[in-house]
Amino acid sequence: MPSEVLVFDMDGVLVDVTESYREAIRQTVSYFTGREIGHDAIQGLKNAGGWNNDWALAHHVIRGHGVAVDYEDVVARFQEIFFGDGQSGLASREKWVPRAGLLERLGQRFRLAIFTGRTREEAQMTLNRFAADVNFDPIIADEDVVHGKPAPDGLRKIAALTGLTQIWYVGDTVDDARSAKAAGARFIGIASESSPRQAELQALFAAENAFAVLSDINQLEGVL
Repeated sequence: MPSEVLVFDMDGVLVDVTESYREAIRQTVSYFTGREIGHDAIQGLKNAGGWNNDWALAHHVIRGHGVAVDYEDVVARFQEIFFGDGQSGLASREKWVPRAGLLERLGQRFRLAIFTGRTREEAQMTLNRFAADVNFDPIIADEDVVHGKPAPDGLRKIAALTGLTQIWYVGDTVDDARSAKAAGARFIGIASESSPRQAELQALFAAENAFAVLSDINQLEGVL
């Protein structure tokens, strides 16, 4: 019986969301403002911290361009872009990052769990598509916590549900790192080579005392 919990964030860790969530931010901003925001600028906001929620980030950028729009309208447009008609939405562009067998091997040593800022529907949709046979338990999504990342609520909830206090958290943002630190969990950062600000992100993880900083989740076994 595993005595430690290995917790994964989803976006940027298990799933490459460059052409899904990140692109949905870009298209939502363009829809309301007629102006473009690049991936570098989006990553800059993520690196600044406090923008784990993509809906809130898009709303912030739109208002920064002087456009007054209700938050609920931004969310509705974002979701329309993301889901489309179920086949043509940006969700279909997501790419699964772990190679075959990685999670199964890790599951022999650790209890696997997820703490994500996604809604439960969106998290389960992707897991059903790519990892239906992998047992993540528990899965803590956006609606399961009062305070999202960088608050430690989700990780503390996982500790309470599993009864295990040795927790690792694998994430790709400074908010993930700060959530882990506040929860007393060990943090492993993912700073992808495709990130427009990889070096900056690596430095931020080091400043947050990350146990390790990787460019790909498939390197995880080497540091554990």
